[in-house]
Amino acid sequence: MKPPSPEYSLRKSRFERCLTVYGRKAVLEALQAPGVHCERLHLARSNREAEILEDIISLARRQGAEIREHERSALAHISRNAREDQGVAADLRWSGYRQLDDLLLERPAADTSLVAVDGITNPQNLGMLIRSVTAAGLGILLPREGNCEISPLVIKASTGTVFRATVLRCNSLGAALGQLREHGWRVAVLDARSGRSLFGALDARPRVFVLGGETSGASKETMEFADERLAVPMANGVESLNVAVTAALVAYRASMAATSG
Repeated sequence: MKPPSPEYSLRKSRFERCLTVYGRKAVLEALQAPGVHCERLHLARSNREAEILEDIISLARRQGAEIREHERSALAHISRNAREDQGVAADLRWSGYRQLDDLLLERPAADTSLVAVDGITNPQNLGMLIRSVTAAGLGILLPREGNCEISPLVIKASTGTVFRATVLRCNSLGAALGQLREHGWRVAVLDARSGRSLFGALDARPRVFVLGGETSGASKETMEFADERLAVPMANGVESLNVAVTAALVAYRASMAATSG
């Protein structure tokens, strides 16, 4: 089999670092966000004239985007949501939207932290999580497998902070955690059954805090990579918190100056 050309590989790498957003309002708001650049705008040929479409096209042209028209079925293949794309999708990039491999090329500072998600399927929870983690100045590791994608609902729940966030993409969380450990990171999994408090002393090594899904928590595979299991202390018989609330606590705990354990 003939290997791909350097030009193809470069183009593929470029678009792997893009997020595809669909829906007219979501695309318009994204194009208006500071620092967001549109690489390619996709439109359905069946679209009727509308003021919002004119605004989208004008902004995309101003950014030098490639504009393509598609049959409705082809656009649905791009957006992966024929029911809600409204005939519009855009390939967007911003400085914070990266691949995990990009991070692994860098040597992390001693007290660097990330928040990883494992099986979060509720768009509102993911959006609120992104907002909290971004506000705390941390990055989010978002695997493509097992989690909901960054949809218009996620963008809305994040109040637009998605486009100011550092979002690192990978395919499998298990593989990503293995790579991070090889590069000197510790894996801290939130586990309500643990007797060790999230707010206890932690050493200053780079650390990825893993939050499990809404119902079953972290997966068995994720637990196998855990160097530490931490819990949010609970009182009055309360068993757990909403994952977005837990994310806020983790993010601000992680952003505190590390103390020697």
